[in-house]
Amino acid sequence: MSSNPVIAMLGRKLRLALVGGGPGSFIGPMHQLAALLDNRYELVAAALSSDPDKCRVGGQDLGLAPERSYASWQALLDGEKAHAAGADVVAIMTPNDSHFVIASAALARGFDVICDKPMTNTLNEAEQLHAAVASSGLIFCLTHNYTGYPLVRQARAMVEAGELGTIRLVQVEYVQGGNARENDLRRAQSWRHDSARGGPSLVMGDIGTHAHNLLRFITGLEVAEVAAEVGSIVPGHLVHDFAGAMLRLSNGARGSFWVTQAAAGVENGLRIRVSGSLGSLEWEQEIPQILRFKPMDDPAQTRTPNGPGTLPLAARSSRIKKGHPEGFPEAFANLYSDAAEAIAARRSGNTPDPLALHFPNARDGLLGVRFVTAVVQSSQANGSWVRLEN
Repeated sequence: MSSNPVIAMLGRKLRLALVGGGPGSFIGPMHQLAALLDNRYELVAAALSSDPDKCRVGGQDLGLAPERSYASWQALLDGEKAHAAGADVVAIMTPNDSHFVIASAALARGFDVICDKPMTNTLNEAEQLHAAVASSGLIFCLTHNYTGYPLVRQARAMVEAGELGTIRLVQVEYVQGGNARENDLRRAQSWRHDSARGGPSLVMGDIGTHAHNLLRFITGLEVAEVAAEVGSIVPGHLVHDFAGAMLRLSNGARGSFWVTQAAAGVENGLRIRVSGSLGSLEWEQEIPQILRFKPMDDPAQTRTPNGPGTLPLAARSSRIKKGHPEGFPEAFANLYSDAAEAIAARRSGNTPDPLALHFPNARDGLLGVRFVTAVVQSSQANGSWVRLEN
């Protein structure tokens, strides 16, 4: 039997169609590499841009048949639904305001969906899409790719195993410098700086949802209440470039949350510390191959991919020998591979490996949008506490 679980269950790879992520995109190539890295998907169709010429050129670059390089996402969904060997899965990497309508239409036509974050721009859309996923029985994977890192999964498994005891404190920050310049016309003209397309809070939708999801993924806790400030610290910015918050978590633990894209010179400073009654864990995305464990009464320990103490959830996610670093595309690929196994199991009537079911889903997307909404509401109320429905 094939060692590839998708081929073992279906007798073939999953057929994948891309929407968005065309020429000039940063995130498009990340999705493409992630989908192909573990040989579980076959790229068969795409609608890569709202510009038909870019769709055609991008399709050629990917080696797609001309008739399956579509000029619009609507044409793609209709064409692949009618095709004898049409796509099984649709991956969406378009501007935020279109995620809801494209994902809803794909689900309605029977496609499983992989979608870039944030799931939607509004809470109402998130609730509708979450309900649509639940009623369809289809797989929906939201690409919070940081949850794919082996040592993030190691941290989750250690928390679940009780190695930290009762969680008491969580500190998470995501600090970037890409929006630190004043009067940056090129960035100001981007769709991300248009609240109708990018969402009500640029910094929260872009990186705040990542930090929130990472906290939830590792701890297994929900944010129960938030007291926040959101705004702009760079003169002339009309979009949010900073958010800070105090958190009350579902088990009574306390937390702090800080995200910005205006810290000049900082690259991609995603960090988290989780402290329990027995010890603490610390992880930084810029050195993702190291997880620090600090037990209360024992010397500090350093965990690495495939090193001593690696737990099954982390071991499943590592493609390398110990001592080598994991990378950003590989974390993306873990989500694609896990979603592929879940999709193949659903389509073949089999049961997927439980370790394949840790990818973010529509509920994670809904809770992310609820958190963004609560942070903005709290900030508008001068930092008053806002309770979240989880």
